[in-house]
Amino acid sequence: MNRMLPGTRALRTFEAAARHLNFTRAADEVGLTPAAVSHQIKEIEDQLGLVLFTRTSRSIQLTPAGAELFQATATALDTLQRAVGRARRMARERSGLRISTSARFASNWLLPKLPQFRAVHPQLQLDFDISDELRDFDVDDIDAAIRFGTGRYPHMRSQRLFDTRIVAVCSPALLQTGPPLDHPRDLLQHTLCHVDWKTDSMVWPTWRMWMAAAGIEDFDDSRCLAFADSAHVVQAVIDGGAVGLADLEMIGTDLAQGRLVRVFDIEVQVAPEYAYHLVYPDSSHDDPRILAFREWLLGQTDLPGAP
Repeated sequence: MNRMLPGTRALRTFEAAARHLNFTRAADEVGLTPAAVSHQIKEIEDQLGLVLFTRTSRSIQLTPAGAELFQATATALDTLQRAVGRARRMARERSGLRISTSARFASNWLLPKLPQFRAVHPQLQLDFDISDELRDFDVDDIDAAIRFGTGRYPHMRSQRLFDTRIVAVCSPALLQTGPPLDHPRDLLQHTLCHVDWKTDSMVWPTWRMWMAAAGIEDFDDSRCLAFADSAHVVQAVIDGGAVGLADLEMIGTDLAQGRLVRVFDIEVQVAPEYAYHLVYPDSSHDDPRILAFREWLLGQTDLPGAP
C-alpha cells in the first residue's frame, strides 16, 4: 500500500531541521515553535514509517534514511522554488518588472524619480523587492537588481549607473549656530562622522582621505565618529549637529529639501571599480522591459549607456 508523501510545508520543516540539526534554529527559520517542529517531524516519521533522526538529550543526528530523504527534499524544494519563480516571471512577461534593490537606494534615489518613469512607460508596472541581501534571480523571483559593488557576477550582465562621490555635509542649523566653516581646517572645531566600511580591495572614504584631498596632511582622526551605515551618518548630521561624509547621489532629496547643506567644493571618489550597477541575467539581455528600465536609469545619470 502506497503511503502519501508529506506536504510542502512539512517538507520545508524537515529540510530546515536536517540542515541545522537543531529544532530551535529550524523553528526560527520556518516560523514555528521548537515543539511544533518536533511534533511535525514525528508526524512525517509516522507517515513514512521511517526514523529520520536519532535524538539525545543534547543533539540530533540524521539516520541514513533521514540523510537520503534530506538530499532529495532539498533538491526537490529548490527545483520547485525555481519553477515557481520562472512561472511568475512568465505571468508578468509583458507588463511587469520586479526589481531588487537596497532600502537606501530605493528611498534616496529611485523612489523620488518613479513618477518620471511612469510618465514615460505607463504600461510597465514596477514591483520592488527591498533587501540588502544578494538575491538569486531564479529562486527569489527577480527580473533585475540594483546593487553596489564591482558589477562582476557570474552569468550576469551589469550596467554601471554612476560614480560614487563622497562630500562633506552639515545641517542648516549648524551653519547658523556652530563655529564658522569658512575653510576646510575649520572642520577641526566640529564633530566629524563617516562610514566605516572596507573590503579586500576598497576602503570607504574617511575624513583622513577627505582632509588629504583638501590639502590637510596633519589631520588626527582619532576623535571622528564611525558608523556602520550611511543612514546613521546622515541622521547624526541632521539631528546631532555633526558634519558628515555622505554619498552625493544618495542625498539629493535631503539637499533639495534643505535638510542637508554641502560644505566646500571637495569630493573623494570611492575606488573606481565600485559603483551602483543594474544587474540582470545574460538570458534577459534582449528583454524589452529590462532594456526600457536600463535606458531610463541611464537617462537619470551622467554616464553613457553601453551599446
